[in-house]
Amino acid sequence: MKEDFLWVEKYRPRTINDCILPTETKKIFQDFVNNKEIPNLLLCGTAGVGKTTVAKALCNELDADFVMINGSEERNIDTLRVKIKQFASTVSLGGGPKIVILDEADYLNPQSTQPALRGFIEEFSKNCRFIFTCNYKNRIISPLHSRCSVIDFTIESSQKPTIAGGIFQRILHILKTESIDYNEQVVVELVQKFFPDFRRVLNELQKYSASGKIDSGVLANLDDESLQEVLSFIRDKEFSKMRKWVALNIHNDPQAIYRKIYDSLFTRMENSSVPQAIIILSDYTYKSAFVADQEVNMVACMTELMMECKLN
Repeated sequence: MKEDFLWVEKYRPRTINDCILPTETKKIFQDFVNNKEIPNLLLCGTAGVGKTTVAKALCNELDADFVMINGSEERNIDTLRVKIKQFASTVSLGGGPKIVILDEADYLNPQSTQPALRGFIEEFSKNCRFIFTCNYKNRIISPLHSRCSVIDFTIESSQKPTIAGGIFQRILHILKTESIDYNEQVVVELVQKFFPDFRRVLNELQKYSASGKIDSGVLANLDDESLQEVLSFIRDKEFSKMRKWVALNIHNDPQAIYRKIYDSLFTRMENSSVPQAIIILSDYTYKSAFVADQEVNMVACMTELMMECKLN
């Protein structure tokens, strides 16, 4: 099965106790399990920090019937209405609660789909709970905020070493279980590079473990392949994928990213577009020293490259 092959699924924690979370956040979820009841939840945080894992672990420990709906793929309100009503209007065969997990809910239309969900939450309140997950809580309308307990997965600076250490130890356990030879320092650098995105670390390790060994060559491959990936998104005008790439990589030094793109211009870009690309990169490199939001600035830069330049 595909789930057995993918490490992110094969080693996904099944209980709250096994989840790697800040102490206070874990206590909140453990209390839900101990009390055998949960409110409607809005789980917010960056990619790969465990929002979906926690939602599934809660369902598992509460012995709940649940349905998983991906908000980035199933945005149509009619589709949601049919799926949610069919699920929520029936009684759980096992006697446990019924839970609708709306993953990536920040991709749902705030003018039509999100307002409609207010009615669903109230209509099925006796029989069903809703768990929304999102990367950007400002994209979730206020009426949904007010109907849910909002839990932010932001990691306080004081807890980052503990969380990173927990991720590191879990990864070592996985590599040993999979009989993969590894260099501990390389694993440390990967955790530092993608922290707190545990999913990204695990996916990258699985990709490079095909050779049966994780060594220093992985780090060089990561940088080069990641750059080629975003340049392909720019070439093919895949804005959504480009924006997600920026969100995943903005923890890196923005100046270094702009420089890497500049160094690749003569091999990846048509000659007629190079001068314009240099002007664009120069402008946004300068702006990055002053802007309040580096992610917005970088997305703007890549959008302009996408519109004004032609890549090979």
